[in-house]
Amino acid sequence: MAPYESDRTAGAEGLPDEADDVRAGRRKAARYVVPVAVVGVAAATIGLVPALADSGDPSLPKITAEQLIEKIAKSDVQQLSGTVKVSTDLGLPSLGGLESGMLSGVTKGSGGSSADPQSKLMELASGTHTVRVAADGPDKAKVSVLENAAEYSIIHNGNDVWAYDSKSNEVYHSTAPAAEKGQEKAPKDVPTTPKQLADEALKSVDDTTSVTVDGTAQVAGRDAYKLLIKPKQSGSTVGAITVAVDAKTGVPLKFTLVPTSGGAAVVDAGFTQVAFAKPAASTFDFTPPKGAKVTEGKDSKDSKDSKGSKDSKAPESAPSRGDLGKGLDGLKTVGKGWSTIAEFDTGGQGMPSGSSSEGGNVSGFLNSLGDHVKGTFGSGTVFSTRLVNALITDDGKVYAGAVTKDALVKAADAAH
Repeated sequence: MAPYESDRTAGAEGLPDEADDVRAGRRKAARYVVPVAVVGVAAATIGLVPALADSGDPSLPKITAEQLIEKIAKSDVQQLSGTVKVSTDLGLPSLGGLESGMLSGVTKGSGGSSADPQSKLMELASGTHTVRVAADGPDKAKVSVLENAAEYSIIHNGNDVWAYDSKSNEVYHSTAPAAEKGQEKAPKDVPTTPKQLADEALKSVDDTTSVTVDGTAQVAGRDAYKLLIKPKQSGSTVGAITVAVDAKTGVPLKFTLVPTSGGAAVVDAGFTQVAFAKPAASTFDFTPPKGAKVTEGKDSKDSKDSKGSKDSKAPESAPSRGDLGKGLDGLKTVGKGWSTIAEFDTGGQGMPSGSSSEGGNVSGFLNSLGDHVKGTFGSGTVFSTRLVNALITDDGKVYAGAVTKDALVKAADAAH
């Protein structure tokens, strides 16, 4: 851990492993037309950001930022249940059902099952959702997304992982080795709990970030400390992150990301109810309902089994931070900390930004969703959300990150 700036301020690299978390989403998105690629990047990046705690000012013992981060790291809560409210406002274009359709299409699972977690959980990337969670040790967990009269649930029980979409009456089943202590219990594509989000944001620390304890709050009826994370670097779209940490258990209860552009939070995910008690054993039982369509996923016991899959190109060992492109469709990163930009080549022609005759009506439609830019790299189009921006050049190169449009143009210029 890097030295802390003071007794109250720590250096924590905001979005430290952004390329690691978003590389899968970008790898898949590169095969789709823009702005689907941009949407995929934005959705995956949600896994890197936290949210502002509820109002309140309980009297708690003083604690330093370093001590609070250590408290989170040492938290060993194995049993809990509760309700999480997740609100996401990326500022995507208002396209009606097209928006959610694109999000789902980026990671549509094999077999086209509506219950496949890779596609279903992407829906958390927009709007407000109510999620119920339960856990009993590393091998039993349940996540349920409630929508009107429908419910979508993922149940992990031992070696079995079940996903059920009540709306379509479809079931997705896969197997996985029993989880070890501390292993993620839910699919990693889109984190669903404050702890999963906070873990990603606090993986490493350095001098690109200011981290302080910003008072206290009450969340879901529990006393909590507020950990404030702010970038020191210019050019980032991230304004501030606040994680509400349970004073007793060290479990992150709520967190919000506020963009530099101001306004409502981009992501606000937090418990509205939580209990640290053993859930009923029946919570994790599942039998496919009568008449349900069941889709069997690939056995994930041995990661080598999927080595030849089109969507599984990650190398056996993790690449170094400076060479993330190997085995990942040419993906590499430039910059560090909050100003990190991922660069990759789609392997084909980009989006023609000239006359409609170059790209037809599709090109004209997609151009209308972005801003045309020029530089020494040539021409391209920038697609923006309130958090993630992506530049797609006319020759098929993509530059994306939680950075400003100007930062992307500078990166593209430097690469040419």
